[in-house]
Amino acid sequence: MNREQTIAAIQEGRTYLGVEFGSTRIKAVLIGQDHAPIASGGYQWENRWENGVWTYPLEEVWAGLQASWKELADQVDQTYGLPITRLGALGFSGMMHGYLAFDKAGELLVPFRTWRNTITQQAAGQLTELLRFNIPQRWSVAHLWQAALNGEEHLARLDYVTTLAGYVHWKLTGEKVVGVGEASGMFPIDSATCDYDGAMVEKFQQLAAQKGYHWDLRTLFPRVLTAGQPAGNLTLEGARLLDPTGRLQPGAPLCPPEGDAGTGMSATNSVAPRTGNVSAGTSVFAMAVLERPLSQVHPEIDLVTTPAGLPVAMVHCNNCTSDLNAWVGLFGQVVEALGLKASQGQLFETLFQQALAGEKDAGGLLSYNYDSGEPVTGFEEGRPLFLRSADSRFNLPNFMRTLLYSAVATLRLGMRILDEEGVQLDRLLGHGGFFKTPQVGQRIMAAALHVPVAVMETAGEGGAWGIALLAAYLAQKQAGQSLEDYLENQVFAGNRGTVLEPDPQDQAGFDAFLDRYAAGLAIQRAAVEHSK
Repeated sequence: MNREQTIAAIQEGRTYLGVEFGSTRIKAVLIGQDHAPIASGGYQWENRWENGVWTYPLEEVWAGLQASWKELADQVDQTYGLPITRLGALGFSGMMHGYLAFDKAGELLVPFRTWRNTITQQAAGQLTELLRFNIPQRWSVAHLWQAALNGEEHLARLDYVTTLAGYVHWKLTGEKVVGVGEASGMFPIDSATCDYDGAMVEKFQQLAAQKGYHWDLRTLFPRVLTAGQPAGNLTLEGARLLDPTGRLQPGAPLCPPEGDAGTGMSATNSVAPRTGNVSAGTSVFAMAVLERPLSQVHPEIDLVTTPAGLPVAMVHCNNCTSDLNAWVGLFGQVVEALGLKASQGQLFETLFQQALAGEKDAGGLLSYNYDSGEPVTGFEEGRPLFLRSADSRFNLPNFMRTLLYSAVATLRLGMRILDEEGVQLDRLLGHGGFFKTPQVGQRIMAAALHVPVAVMETAGEGGAWGIALLAAYLAQKQAGQSLEDYLENQVFAGNRGTVLEPDPQDQAGFDAFLDRYAAGLAIQRAAVEHSK
């Protein structure tokens, strides 16, 4: 849209807002009817380790939401000279899984337990065996059942369990709903009905009743909706929570709240069979939309869905860029100590480019990026480590290549299982901070996963843009138009982004690194067992 069209769209309420609560950043993106970003805003935050739990205070949810909205609204005001008073539609996304438990009065019963916690191993194991379906430790039902196994006092007052995106949506609309993709990270979904699997619900409720918990899972958990279904409207109270200035009017429709996996699929046009995407930031996960069910249960593979309910295999790793970011921060301190100046963007681009000059196998160096536990490799706790031998080639290019390899090594271990299952992908579309420096992360990922990786210009917008697209789909879809058709023909229109094929030498070098990485996991185990 040109400037005049954009001004008219803002004035007439024909813009769409997407907000995603990521692991390190809350981001808001406003798009027009052409799906191009108009403005954005953000807020940095970090999870906290408190009393043995990774958590975020709910007060910061609202502070971050309002700060993101203010930055976006100020940007619109400065660029176009008018306030945002109306929206065509909006939606919220967030980190999937986790446990937000409330009583009948809507009061939080225990601190928010995020996806990053690895404290539900007993529950996840029991549920996986009971349901004959992989229940990862991150999933909401695993947190709920672990609380029951622990005999936690708050369960006597439990009325509602939701996710971060579901919580924000509830407070802004009064509706206790989530999108089917988000729901698939709470409890197994039946793709035929796009609802919680009925037989598995019965099995779980019978198990819970044996411990005296007579739960109705369908009311305890949010109602499930698919992309394009109305999910409520912005209430007056909700409008004030988003925009305390009072300028934003209530009434705009909301799309179903989705998890970061679903918005990543939308943002990369990866919602049809044989398509896939990889999201790499604080955590990393790869999604493959399946043509047929997997042959068996794999504890390393999550089975979730697209926002439209199609089955998806997901390899999720808790750790990706946190250790890498810490090292870049250290280099930034060196720059400052020398009395020089470099922006964070300059630091990342310079150091990422150095990685391309490194030896293909990273010079014999080794790194483990485990800030927290990593279920794919069986770790409940992590210890970031960097190792080198006397004969390794220790220089900056090899060092940076090692950090980038380490960020995706565990993902590759999980993706090997999909290879063995015969899952075919035409390509993966990458998004998230790992891909911000042109071609570097993309090249490393292609070598690691042995598949072409595409990155679009919108890769940096990530899930906030993805949930904005789902809001636009709610408002603009034609009767009977599927999400796949809408994305393919109205949003992307054949745009496949910049595609990089795996470089054979990079691929061989990464494979050599991965062999070294897998053999050295015992070192990580020793570090966990012998250090605090």
